Amino acid sequence: MKTIAPALEVISNSYGSSFTYAKHAEKTNSKAHLWHYHPEIELVYINGGAGKRQIGSHVSYYTNGSLILIGANLPHCGFTNEQTGNTTETVIHIKPEFLGNDFFVAPEMRKVQNIISQAKGGIAFGGETKKQIGKKIEMMENQLPFERLLTLLSILDELDSSKDYTVLNADGFSLELQTQDNDRINVIFNYVKDHFQESIAIDEVSSLVSMTTPSFCRYFKKISNKTFTEFVNEYRLVHASKLLAEKPISINEVCYESGFNNFSHFSKSFKQYTGKSASQYRHEHKIIIS
Repeated sequence: MKTIAPALEVISNSYGSSFTYAKHAEKTNSKAHLWHYHPEIELVYINGGAGKRQIGSHVSYYTNGSLILIGANLPHCGFTNEQTGNTTETVIHIKPEFLGNDFFVAPEMRKVQNIISQAKGGIAFGGETKKQIGKKIEMMENQLPFERLLTLLSILDELDSSKDYTVLNADGFSLELQTQDNDRINVIFNYVKDHFQESIAIDEVSSLVSMTTPSFCRYFKKISNKTFTEFVNEYRLVHASKLLAEKPISINEVCYESGFNNFSHFSKSFKQYTGKSASQYRHEHKIIIS
């Protein structure tokens, strides 16, 4: 059976800078079908639109854009594609030691060091934080390198003061920073991404990473703090959320297109996951449907 190899993304700094800054127009940064990881910390601002957030073992659906801080070597998918509807996407990559190994231990950098530490689980910011920091991130495009660096440090300092945030892998994502673990988790996540609409057998997935089923189940729970079945069901429920908000198809069709083969089970699971029925959720997000 063909599997998708894990992707270590190699990132080069922007010219004249100690970090990387890239601003993409709508639809020009489509990595939604690729799980990848890199040693750089990643700060992403998506201006408008709606789509999936897939970071570590966390999967969720965002609307009205997104502001995300992702720790080093935390695997994730791209956040935009041709259906997202965003205006721009700005991505900043920072090596943990980009200003020297001792820079962040300075007393003035305490808050910056703290937010970088929290980013190990991935952080999504909302409300005024997303709006105000998003503006600053986009303004950096026209700044000179030194001014851009000062703005970045200011942004990280402000993010640590924000109260409007969610740690996406709140229960931890204990991925050991070893090639074997990165290889395994990327194979697992890619398989779920490509096959969630089908019936997924745990023994088939465990064989892909050369593990016995019991060993695989223990490994996945240790890495993600959730069972493999819970992860697959969450992936399906987030896809259902996306379909409900974006496609004018029946709720019954949403159920089966999301990989559920029992409508009653889907309805109960969706209500438990979102706190709303599928019809309530669609009504609240119907403005997204064109």
